[in-house]
Amino acid sequence: MKGLSVVLPAYNEREMIPIISRELTRRLEQEKISYELIFVSDGSSDGTWEEIEREADENSRVLGLEFSRNFGKDSAIFAGMAQARMDAVAVMDCDLQHPVDTLVSMYRIWENGSEIVEGVKAYRGEENFFYRKGAGWFYHILSRALKLDMEDASDFKLMDRKVVDSLLKMSERHLFFRGISAWAGYRKTQVKYEVAERAAGKSKWNWSSLIAYGFQNIVAFTTVPLQFVTVGGLICFLGSVALGIYSLIRYFQGQAVEGYTTILMVLLIIGSAIMISLGIIGFYMGKIYDEVRRRPRYLISRMTHRQEKGEKT
Repeated sequence: MKGLSVVLPAYNEREMIPIISRELTRRLEQEKISYELIFVSDGSSDGTWEEIEREADENSRVLGLEFSRNFGKDSAIFAGMAQARMDAVAVMDCDLQHPVDTLVSMYRIWENGSEIVEGVKAYRGEENFFYRKGAGWFYHILSRALKLDMEDASDFKLMDRKVVDSLLKMSERHLFFRGISAWAGYRKTQVKYEVAERAAGKSKWNWSSLIAYGFQNIVAFTTVPLQFVTVGGLICFLGSVALGIYSLIRYFQGQAVEGYTTILMVLLIIGSAIMISLGIIGFYMGKIYDEVRRRPRYLISRMTHRQEKGEKT
């Protein structure tokens, strides 16, 4: 169906739902773009779902989904894409930091033949230094693993229907949207945008959730951490060989090997390396276990009625 589906994952975004719904409606109708807005409440507890229902009652082009619990942003994105019916599907945040005018520009680029149009931050705003460095390290690892440039990767994307259909065929339980959409290929165009301030509310991300999210996606998408285990084991082995040679030389010279503290520190380092390595391997085994169980990526507890053309709103 010619037009644009906009997928909007939402976690405790009660204040933003009416704001972004009306802004998207105003702008897309102004541009005469046929559209639908798909809000996915990711286990919200602040009245987000009630706001989505209210918007769906007022606008027949709004569809709402609510998860039975919090399954994560990537699951919300894929749930929304599974419900999208238009030929172009966009993913954007509810906080309006992804500008609506940029979305319109992305749609026009798609009309000219691009299959993926990705929004790229022209300026990362007042981000914390450590957050910026941590994000750079995270995407550097993914770029090396995928052999693709993911330094400017973003969830703010507009995709052709065939791209969406390809992504929905992926059978993994843990799908990282930014990574899998880069891996899929297709003709891609980038559009720079200025990050706007939040219109209301505050970010739901904190340091612990960002670190957990980053590590989970690295493990789900690449085996680089396992290579770190191998390198760490090799370093410990070489250190052990060097220490063994040193001990033998001192023994044949008739001298006792000194340095009880040094040996103790070496044992502690090796023991710590072993425990960290086992933890990384265990994390991968846990992901394998999750995949083998084949549980669904998400569970939808409620869904608004999709009003077909001609129905009364």
